[in-house]
Amino acid sequence: MPSAGSLGANTHASAPLAVRMRPRTIDELVGQQQLRAAGSPLRRLIEGDQSMSLLLWGPPGTGKTTIAAIVSQQTRRRFVEVSAVAAGVKEVRAAIDGARAELARGGQETVLFVDEVHRFTKAQQDALLPGVENRWVTLIAATTENPFFSVISPLLSRSLLLRLQSLTDDDVAEVIDQALADERGMAGSTALDDDARAHLVRLAGGDARRALTYLEAAAGAAASNGLEAIDLATAETAVDQAAVRYDRQGDQHYDVISAFIKSIRGSDPDAALHYLARMIEAGEDPRFIARRLVVHASEDVGLADPTALQAAVAAAQAVQLIGMPEARINLAQATIHLAVAPKSNAVITAIDAAIADVKAGRIGQVPAHLRDAHYGGAKDLGHGKGYAYPHDEPFGVAEQQYLPDVLSDAAYYKPTSLGAEAGVKERWERVRRIVRGG
Repeated sequence: MPSAGSLGANTHASAPLAVRMRPRTIDELVGQQQLRAAGSPLRRLIEGDQSMSLLLWGPPGTGKTTIAAIVSQQTRRRFVEVSAVAAGVKEVRAAIDGARAELARGGQETVLFVDEVHRFTKAQQDALLPGVENRWVTLIAATTENPFFSVISPLLSRSLLLRLQSLTDDDVAEVIDQALADERGMAGSTALDDDARAHLVRLAGGDARRALTYLEAAAGAAASNGLEAIDLATAETAVDQAAVRYDRQGDQHYDVISAFIKSIRGSDPDAALHYLARMIEAGEDPRFIARRLVVHASEDVGLADPTALQAAVAAAQAVQLIGMPEARINLAQATIHLAVAPKSNAVITAIDAAIADVKAGRIGQVPAHLRDAHYGGAKDLGHGKGYAYPHDEPFGVAEQQYLPDVLSDAAYYKPTSLGAEAGVKERWERVRRIVRGG
């Protein structure tokens, strides 16, 4: 059944810290500056008391439920929550009928909050449309999935889509500090050591609710041990996870990523996975890891396994599409693929050698027969004259000069005999003999 009332009504002293510390106004919301800015749609909805349905899209713990509660409280609307996990069409219709009856009695308007709306079937989402179209409810639907794939078009077009971003480490630290000082939280009764704070921030992973849950557990552990402050050891024990010694701005960042790449280059997937796990557990930006894999795929694998770059790019796209923690699997797959792949640095060696010649001034003129001959007067200048069209030649390869005269003997790409590049090497040697006349 739908639950009605105000979220603020349940913030009694025994409620979880994350519930007690839920922001009451838009100005108390941490992070999401783009939504809190003056003149923003959300602020206009709250301060102008407009009837407008919202679709909130963002990672867990970024404030979706909180925003729904703020809209309800600040606009003095009833708050009715429907969980997409447990509710069916019957419950959705009952919530909308109840809101409609309340309006008919001259009562309050209703905020209908649907959490995890992407879990609703098409029929369940269709059941929301009458309430939205007739403004019997102010619908606020929350999703962690891309709504363009998971929400039906009629509902999407009738709602204002607001994108929530993961909280930064500074945002999470601010949430923790507020809970330590605020009367609804710990009211200054417990201190928190800096290294313990850093540990809790890292474990939170941009999720404010998780940060407060961990803080509450750590505070309880400190109190049971008779401690006035939460130290690192207590924080580790309370959340059953040891702190990973890793500074994303310091030596560990560079040392671990260096060891990660060198382990892949050295064809040791076990070592590579170890360093990958260290970076993931330390909260390293998964996009950074993915970018390094894409670079490594061409730098150290190259054409020895042409699918390596495809695997790395696919992992990078998966990081953007699904995010963490699920994307750890995609990163691990790409890591293993690159580690066990045959290795060749012929690609990076080739491009760096070509760049070195250009920087050294070995440039020369483009051969006349390769120059653009498509504009008027070009042929009079000899452009394109003598060009041999490769498709007219046996094997689709023509003997002719492509490099400038000063570089006629250049040999940048030197394929290895490793993996798939062995076949490339064999073909390139044959083609080179034809192109360059033996």
